[in-house]
Amino acid sequence: MAQDALLQGMRVLDFGRFIAGPWCAALLGDMGADVIRVERVAGGEDRCVPPVLASGEGGLYLQVNRNKRCLTLDLAAPRGREVVRKLLAGADVVVANLPPGTLKGLGLDWETVQAINPRAVLVVATAYGSEGPYAQRPGFDSIGQAMSGAMYMSGLPDAPVRAAVNYVDFYTAQACATGVLAALWMRERTGRGQLVEGSLLRSALNISNSLLIEQAVTQRNRVPQGNRSFLAAPVDVFRTKTGWVVVQSIGQSMFDRWCELAGRNDLRQDPRFADDESRARNGEAISEIMSAWCGERTRDEVLAALAAAKLPAGPVYSPQEALDDPHVQAAGLLQPQWYGDQQYPLALHPVGVSGAAIRRPAPRLGEQTDEILSELGYSEADIAALRSDRVV
Repeated sequence: MAQDALLQGMRVLDFGRFIAGPWCAALLGDMGADVIRVERVAGGEDRCVPPVLASGEGGLYLQVNRNKRCLTLDLAAPRGREVVRKLLAGADVVVANLPPGTLKGLGLDWETVQAINPRAVLVVATAYGSEGPYAQRPGFDSIGQAMSGAMYMSGLPDAPVRAAVNYVDFYTAQACATGVLAALWMRERTGRGQLVEGSLLRSALNISNSLLIEQAVTQRNRVPQGNRSFLAAPVDVFRTKTGWVVVQSIGQSMFDRWCELAGRNDLRQDPRFADDESRARNGEAISEIMSAWCGERTRDEVLAALAAAKLPAGPVYSPQEALDDPHVQAAGLLQPQWYGDQQYPLALHPVGVSGAAIRRPAPRLGEQTDEILSELGYSEADIAALRSDRVV
């Protein structure tokens, strides 16, 4: 491991499932922490989502569980609880995106963790948070999208659209990882751990907050309008001869350059397009002009012309096109990894930071169980007995 890895020497226990917890732990692992994924003996339900390998592992699992070791454990068994207590005693960070009641039942609630290890930072992530009438309800990413107003404002008036990617989960994980770093810094000064609590709804409301502020202050009661913007124009998705492009502009100077590009300098004097708000209000007319202009050209021609005019634009890629993009490849944004004899592309840590790296692929089920138990002081005979009784 690189000597300048930020979290080298830190141990993280990952009791999480699916995205918010595991991705938070993976981000810490990228920065050098020793992350132990604690998984059911039969394997977690998130291991095969969506299945991509012959052995059953899923693409999501491979992404959010890199840089981890895997310990299988029956958390309900008394000897399994003993292993958990030993793990907690030596942990710097504990991650568990589980409902409050489940946390307490497993002995992973804040009071229990703090009693065992006052220096530990506990990270919990739930759907709705620990307070309020929905606190005990389960939930996934799409619930946050829906309840924050974001899903309503996407798509068209008669058809709300859920984002295909789980951005609320990933934002929650990123926010929790930021909280961990702050809590560890506070521990350096106080000697005590902290409770870091994230929730999908809280994250989603942060993301859509500007829409909510506008509604509260102006009572605008906006309705969705496809890919056009409420703030400026041209902003939309346009079809070219060879594919789709997205264009996003804002401000008078960009509009002036677009008028020049489209050969419509007369639009600068049109009162419908006097400022960003007016242009957004009349965005459909601008999109019609841009659609006609794009329809006469290939995608590459459109993107080259927009780049020359310094107008933000990009191709609307299929997943395969995203993999094949020359910039993605040249910048090394997707790093080849191996799971057995299967190669797959893994995105780098979201930000460039000292020592952040992908050092190992996602672990096989129970791959490091014996290794981790040995570190906790269990003998070969002890481990064999635990295996015989299916505790591990």
